[in-house]
Amino acid sequence: MWRTWMTVLVGVAWLGAMPGVAAEPPLVEKYLHDGKLADGEKALLAELLQNPKDDQTRFGLGTLQVVRAVEHLGQSLHRYGLRSDRGQRLRIPFLRLPVPTNPKPEAITYAAARKILQELIDDLKKAEATLAEVRDDKVKLPLRVGLIRLDLAGDGKAGDRFSTILSRYLGIREGAAKDADWLVAFDRGDVAWLRGYCHLLMALSEVAMAHDGQELFDCTAHIFFAKVQTPHKFLASLPDDEGGPLDIRGFNIADLIAFVHLIRMPVKEPDRMKAALTHLERMLALSKESWKYILAEEDDDHEWIPNPKQKGVLGIPIRREMIESWLETVNEAEALLAGERLVPFWRGTEKRGVNLRRVFTEPKTLDLVLWVQGTAATPYLEDGTLTKPEVWQRLLRVFGGEFIGFAFWFN
Repeated sequence: MWRTWMTVLVGVAWLGAMPGVAAEPPLVEKYLHDGKLADGEKALLAELLQNPKDDQTRFGLGTLQVVRAVEHLGQSLHRYGLRSDRGQRLRIPFLRLPVPTNPKPEAITYAAARKILQELIDDLKKAEATLAEVRDDKVKLPLRVGLIRLDLAGDGKAGDRFSTILSRYLGIREGAAKDADWLVAFDRGDVAWLRGYCHLLMALSEVAMAHDGQELFDCTAHIFFAKVQTPHKFLASLPDDEGGPLDIRGFNIADLIAFVHLIRMPVKEPDRMKAALTHLERMLALSKESWKYILAEEDDDHEWIPNPKQKGVLGIPIRREMIESWLETVNEAEALLAGERLVPFWRGTEKRGVNLRRVFTEPKTLDLVLWVQGTAATPYLEDGTLTKPEVWQRLLRVFGGEFIGFAFWFN
């Protein structure tokens, strides 16, 4: 339903191309539209040296650095022949990035895969640090988001439109996204919003880096990459199984079973789980900061996320009840991460709950099957106050079947 909803609403976004935000486009715009991100970063850094209090330029720099982090990730995945259509079918976040097909990929190694994640963390950390220095509560950065271009193939040609990424991750019809300029007047609330997304992506990356996924990689990386350096040489010569007797959505059922079975990864770097926890805590704090600024706005200027008195470029009305329910849920999530409330256990008549904080501070082997079955939770079961069910019930009632879409949008 979220996909259909977004496809319909994106048609309204072209209205954002109407004039009225600013006569002079921000410095960052031309570099984003031309796909010259490295040149743009140098130019914006030089401008900030001359005008260190120019928070529009600082906001633009941080935004460009986020886009450049995405581009860098895409180039790394393209280098090793990512089959992004498969990542899309299995909804694996980073592997869904729509990178072009590489006819001559290099063979990816497990060390190379970890290096890609570490570089993403480093890139996002730099961008978040830039955005954190924005102080002007009245800052505004009007951008035609749909015209941003990237070089995902790393061939020096910025032929990839940001709208293609929006289409894949938001479920927007590709043609509709291409037709939209998506003029958005990003403001102070969006600074916190974008910082929150940086922390979310770093948290996901840190969780992956905290664990030893060598066996998972050796046995299943061929699902997603055209060439893999693995001790299982026969995997390189397997035919595509689409349409065959063992086919499930274009995957061999044996590979899918192995993939789920091998999400059983020992802890490699436990401190990274603590880093992930910190990122999640910062993300929740920034969500509240973002709404503080959004609710205080009195204008109505091409808003990315509007308050109840504003319209927003997507044309999606936001009710105060939605915001109240969202912030109540954020507070409850903070209590869960702090260990002040527990996650109700899902098996049998056990009255104790799972201390989510200890999952991060006392990490053990990550075994997906045993978490679903329940026994992986045993070390974290304790007596205490369970999370309030009415908070989550209200959230589902207020947002209905569109909760996932709003959660992605609200952050």
